Amino acid sequence: MASWMLLFFLSFCYLGSLVSGETDPNDFAVLDEFRKGLNNPELLKWPDSGDDPCGPPLWPHVVCSGSRVTQIQVQNLGLSGQLPKRFNRLSNLINLGFQRNNFSGPLPTFRGLSNLQYAYLVNNEFDTIPSDFFVGLTSLLEIALDQNPLNKTSGWAIPPDLEASTQLRNLSLIQCNVAGKLPDFLGTMPMLSTLKLSYNMLSSEIPESFAGSSLQTIWLNNQDGTGLTGRLDVISSMASLNDVWLHGNSFNGPIPSGIGACTSLTRLWLNNNQLVGLIPENLTTLPRLQSLKLDNNNLMGPIPKVKFANFTYAFNSFCESTPGVSCSPPVTALLDFLGGVNYPLKLASSWRGNDPCTGDWFGVSCSNGEASVLNLPLLHLSGIISPSLGELGSLVDIRLGDNNLTGTIPENFTGLTKLRMLNVSANNLAPPVPKFSRSVTLLTDGNPLLKSSPPAASPTGSSPPIEPPAPSGNVSPGSGSSTSPSPPRNDSSSPPAADMKRNQSGSHISTILIFVVLAAIVVLVILFVVILIWCKQKGKTRFVASQSVVMHPKSSPDTDNHIKFTVTNSSNGSTSISNLLNGSGSFMSRALSSDDGNFTISFQLLRSSTNNFSSENVLGRGGFGVVYKGELLDGMMIAVKRMEAATLSNKALDEFQAEIVVLSKVRHRNLVSMMGYSVEGHERLLVYEYLPNGALSKHLFHWRNLNLEPLSWKKRLNIGLDVARGMEYLHSLTQESFIHRDLKSSNILLDDEYRAKVSDFGLVKLAPNGNNSVVTRLAGTFGYLAPEYAVTGKITTKADVYSFGVVLMELMTGMAALDEDRPEETRYLASWFTEIKSDKTKLYDAIDATLENKEENFESIVTVAELAGHCAAREPHRRPEMGYAVNVLASLANKWKPADDEQEEYFGIDLHQPLIQLVKGWQDSEAMYSSAVDDSKGSIPSKPAGFAESFTSADGR
Repeated sequence: MASWMLLFFLSFCYLGSLVSGETDPNDFAVLDEFRKGLNNPELLKWPDSGDDPCGPPLWPHVVCSGSRVTQIQVQNLGLSGQLPKRFNRLSNLINLGFQRNNFSGPLPTFRGLSNLQYAYLVNNEFDTIPSDFFVGLTSLLEIALDQNPLNKTSGWAIPPDLEASTQLRNLSLIQCNVAGKLPDFLGTMPMLSTLKLSYNMLSSEIPESFAGSSLQTIWLNNQDGTGLTGRLDVISSMASLNDVWLHGNSFNGPIPSGIGACTSLTRLWLNNNQLVGLIPENLTTLPRLQSLKLDNNNLMGPIPKVKFANFTYAFNSFCESTPGVSCSPPVTALLDFLGGVNYPLKLASSWRGNDPCTGDWFGVSCSNGEASVLNLPLLHLSGIISPSLGELGSLVDIRLGDNNLTGTIPENFTGLTKLRMLNVSANNLAPPVPKFSRSVTLLTDGNPLLKSSPPAASPTGSSPPIEPPAPSGNVSPGSGSSTSPSPPRNDSSSPPAADMKRNQSGSHISTILIFVVLAAIVVLVILFVVILIWCKQKGKTRFVASQSVVMHPKSSPDTDNHIKFTVTNSSNGSTSISNLLNGSGSFMSRALSSDDGNFTISFQLLRSSTNNFSSENVLGRGGFGVVYKGELLDGMMIAVKRMEAATLSNKALDEFQAEIVVLSKVRHRNLVSMMGYSVEGHERLLVYEYLPNGALSKHLFHWRNLNLEPLSWKKRLNIGLDVARGMEYLHSLTQESFIHRDLKSSNILLDDEYRAKVSDFGLVKLAPNGNNSVVTRLAGTFGYLAPEYAVTGKITTKADVYSFGVVLMELMTGMAALDEDRPEETRYLASWFTEIKSDKTKLYDAIDATLENKEENFESIVTVAELAGHCAAREPHRRPEMGYAVNVLASLANKWKPADDEQEEYFGIDLHQPLIQLVKGWQDSEAMYSSAVDDSKGSIPSKPAGFAESFTSADGR
């Protein structure tokens, strides 16, 4: 009995030692150094240093086993400071939770922490990582270093030491400047199931070692610079995948057809790459797929129909815009040919639409609305010549010389009855060579596997072909074959006389045709010069009147009326048009017009329309002027922006001229229309269409003071969509691309139906070509300024996208972009909203309290919040184009429902009657009317109204 009592006592003592006891001196020293390195150690609530961390009682946030520290959990405490250099002396550490604090400085090495299983250091400010950080982490299961500016200047590579962590299941290194190649060993780690490397600086292909790996989640999206490249074939062999983010890179080639083997795939985002080719049918039919994003690639062919809702595909080269609609036969044939040569990007990016004769298809020429020439030499094409070209019976000329084509010439090419030239010289084609008719010039020189004299006899076995004349100079240069005649005949006999006459006649006809073409060209050139001179002469007479002016159309599209504003050239120093055109005047002058209108409005009448610019008519104030409401004689309402004389600096005049230039070049229902401008002395006035509901900012931030009704969520969605459409038009749908530079809620005006129009174009800049930026002086409004513009002065259209994202945040929260009176954490709306948007609870609390049915609309609010976050991303290349925003918002705003009101009397008939009965009734009425006309000598009875008019023909009969 005594022995059992002794054994029980010893066991109790042992178990007690696991949870309490004097802390190991090394562990205590590290904890004490950790506390001393903090700027705010009081947040730990640790007792004085003389106490024992392993208790009893245990220090807060510390877990021990016996005398050794095994866990430190200080996440979300707001701690700041540096970690101790000797942190790895905590050799029994198993779990570390340092995420979402403000730790800074270098990360200490974790070398030798062989017991460490979980390490979370997300959302801190660590700036460097030691080269031996991952050495000896043999028990590691999960590690996350996301969102730390590690080695910000040069980046850092994932070291090979990590390969020894064979138990690793989750590696998350999002946005922490990982650079270089994607390591091969990551694809062979046996337990790794989650790999998240988004928003870094990787620049390699996905290694072949990833084929067959057990990865389930792989996030490699949005790499800085060119990003990850290469084809995606390896993805199709990763059968365990269920969540794949590869967007925002430079992946190329087609989506692999083998991706149908990834039957566990639920989400695949491939948008913003350089993918080409057709969408594999087995991709869209994957059983678990719920989200597929393919926007901004060069994908071709038809858009497949899918059963899931989250499918985006904008900005590709699809032949049709409607899912499920097949391409036309000619386009199908040409795309099949393109697939045979591996979809070269130069062709995939230009072969758009469903008709090769209506778009700018590189290398394709048409005649009578059909593809007749395929001219693709010297393009480094590789692959095979698809037999699909044999289905294009309209082809006359096929030129594929000087490429790297293999395989054979398709036999069905002999069935192209209109074919006259086939140039496949200087490739790597193999025999056999089909036998073409004598009317086809076949050039095959420079194909090592083909004989020097390929068969050219008629398929019917008739006499050998006559040697044709040398091809004209527009034949693609090859290995001497493009200027040489077709291969020599097999016999030495002379051609028959009839054939010689035929050749001479053809030569004579060719000479006449050349003469006619040259004559036609000369006539066209002369005609062009005459028209050009006439236009210049007409242009010289545009501003002959000293009281001249500028003409701009009314905003209403259904009228031809113009408003003419007179510039009075009086003795008091009024300014003429020539004096107005200072600085950028040559640019502005291209927008001026003085076409005769139906009526003229003098400056005095314009002054009268605003009641002498009275304060009661003020609509708003800007940096350089005041906007007044005005009413013309015919009752038409206008808005007049009057530049104040005291502000007429060069900057103000530049903005005045910029508005005239831009608004005379663009016209869109979601951009405020300029009706004209006026100049007199020091006065500068711009006249716009009047929008009765004023600026969006009034309805979001000042509605209580102005006794306005708060905007509903439906109205806010429509406003966001209207603004997106207007900005999309400025960025990509006009002849010249413009950057607004000052998009904000006070520059968004609402009409009487709360539809939005973008205004104030004084800061607009022409956008540079491609992805280049333009350097300009800083302008705009803080709170809406994109970071790269505010810091460097460099700007692209993506700066407007950032501002649009902030406007969306305002629409959701009812909070202004910048408010110094708000608490510091919410003072800048963009940065605060970006942090809380992913937390649905916080997002729900952030929604404008005036919105009704928040629960009902929350799903769409989440979608808009995600869009706003993308638009307001810190890096420009991570922001979408405005076209993407239009697509997202249109899917939420355009919810059509049939009208409830019955309108049976609209046509003057009962629409519930059968159609046959309606027609018979109309015919009987028509007969009665005709009889009355014949018999009546007095007044003619009225023709029956309504249905009869709908049956009149186009010419009124």
